[in-house]
Amino acid sequence: MYRASGPAEMKPIGEVEFVNGIAAMGAAGHFGRTRLCAGVVGHADLMLGAKVAPVLEALTAAGNGRFKGIRYGTIWDTGDAAKFGRHQVPRHLMADATFRAGFAELAPRDLSFEAWLFYPQLDDLAELLTVFPDTRVVLNHCGGLLGIAPHEDRAAVFETWSAHIRKLAKFPNLNVKVGGLGMLYCNWEFHLNVTPPSSRQLADTWRPYVETCIEEFGANRCMLESNFPPDKQTCGYGVLWNAFKRITEKYSDAEKADLYRDTAARFYKLDA
Repeated sequence: MYRASGPAEMKPIGEVEFVNGIAAMGAAGHFGRTRLCAGVVGHADLMLGAKVAPVLEALTAAGNGRFKGIRYGTIWDTGDAAKFGRHQVPRHLMADATFRAGFAELAPRDLSFEAWLFYPQLDDLAELLTVFPDTRVVLNHCGGLLGIAPHEDRAAVFETWSAHIRKLAKFPNLNVKVGGLGMLYCNWEFHLNVTPPSSRQLADTWRPYVETCIEEFGANRCMLESNFPPDKQTCGYGVLWNAFKRITEKYSDAEKADLYRDTAARFYKLDA
């Protein structure tokens, strides 16, 4: 729903206008108690540098109080994983001075940033967080795990990824979206089977990654996510949430409240 005309940098505002309309329908209460799209994350081109400021202002206005921040994909990889991105970016984009000038415009407006990158790039995120300790950031999809070439060695991937997670957990302004594990570049190969995976199969496969995130960041900085429709390539929606329920079965009620609701409500400043 990007705008069809006007300056290219302003076209993403159309998306927020569209989603805000859905949110208004939910807020009217005619479709049940659920307040759909109570928080909206949009897109702005941070490679505009400081000139992204009027775009952020326009996005905020279009959100009518619901606009919370932006997502700007920075995924890069030596193998095929980079092809999953909508556009190709330089390897160390988050270190680029122009990108950082744009990033600097978020915190003064109390806007958050969705960090979408692959696990070998997590050091780049750590460097960015060091420079911008006051910007609220959420790490998308457990930090971008990969299982396709050249990342087929799962033990080596887990060792590298978990070391990054331990390092990133030291930044108090960083939260984690725990999920996105059903995307095909994770390469669990469930999508190749005649029968879709059960919630127990998913729980057994995903448990080390989910538990590592929760152990390092704490439940109060982790939010479980469905990542639908991309994760639909692996499993059904109900099966995914049942897998999370199996993994978190032994956590306390307070920890479950954080994982399933309160962390997201705090981070995006929603009324839970």
